[in-house]
Amino acid sequence: MAEPVPGITATPDEGNARYFHVVIAGPQDSPFEGGTFKLELFLPEEYPMAAPKVRFMTKIYHPNVDKLGRICLDILKDKWSPALQIRTVLLSIQALLSAPNPDDPLANDVAEQWKKNESHAIETVDIQIVNSTSAFSCSFLLLFHIFFTRWRFVGSELDRTP
Repeated sequence: MAEPVPGITATPDEGNARYFHVVIAGPQDSPFEGGTFKLELFLPEEYPMAAPKVRFMTKIYHPNVDKLGRICLDILKDKWSPALQIRTVLLSIQALLSAPNPDDPLANDVAEQWKKNESHAIETVDIQIVNSTSAFSCSFLLLFHIFFTRWRFVGSELDRTP
């Protein structure tokens, strides 16, 4: 991606130039605001004649994303064109976070919930975002505690030396 896009990072894998680690921040004023979503993007041998393969690695409650992270997006399927860029694909995924489309679902159960009770579906998204953020925070705090305890122990051992 030539120019940085706010809320999106794509980093090539060190071992495979066709594989990218992508992070998309939930767009402002969307149901996914506050979330951070990891995706993988792979360029097949046929690229740019064939669309890149993209999927969410972060669990997401979205009518256009299934439980395996696959994305229902026309430019990743029949509307692909070699003129499209990776940047366009990632911006389209970011836009899909802003405007879920339950009328063209990949996750039928989520789409039905979105149609029947959108506010409840959005509450489910909020809970998922809080849980994933909390899990990250707990992991970070645990690592910090282990590091601090080890540092304090090493520091006290150094203090005892004559």
